[in-house]
Amino acid sequence: MNKKESTNPKDINSKSYEAKKMNTSKNLNKKKDKSLPWWVELFFVQIGLPDYLLIKILKTKKKSKELIQSNKKSLTTILFIMLVLAYFYPVVKNARNKLDCEMIAKNYIINNKKIKQFSKKELRMLSTNFCYGGKEIYEIENLKN
Repeated sequence: MNKKESTNPKDINSKSYEAKKMNTSKNLNKKKDKSLPWWVELFFVQIGLPDYLLIKILKTKKKSKELIQSNKKSLTTILFIMLVLAYFYPVVKNARNKLDCEMIAKNYIINNKKIKQFSKKELRMLSTNFCYGGKEIYEIENLKN
């Protein structure tokens, strides 16, 4: 009688381990054959910047990647807050400019037109009108006469 050839699971594991080991050595050779990034080629090979700058840049790059990976949530929150502030900054600046214009126009009306009969609301209305290009201030002189 013929005995069936049995396969030993340890032999299979050792074969797969050796195959994986060989695959990784091929991968290492591929990584070694990689060409330099364009910026390294340009700055450090063609222009000839010192090597210590490249070392500092690569260390900083590594540290920044680690920082980003460890603090993703807080960095995302900070980025969101900065975007919101950048979005609303023109609105706030425009409102501040309008308020400044109204204050300057109010002082101009009080000092140059010497008006004391108008209430604060009317004075604010006139200064706002003046800031938007209105000419009612000039008509005040006609009312006096």
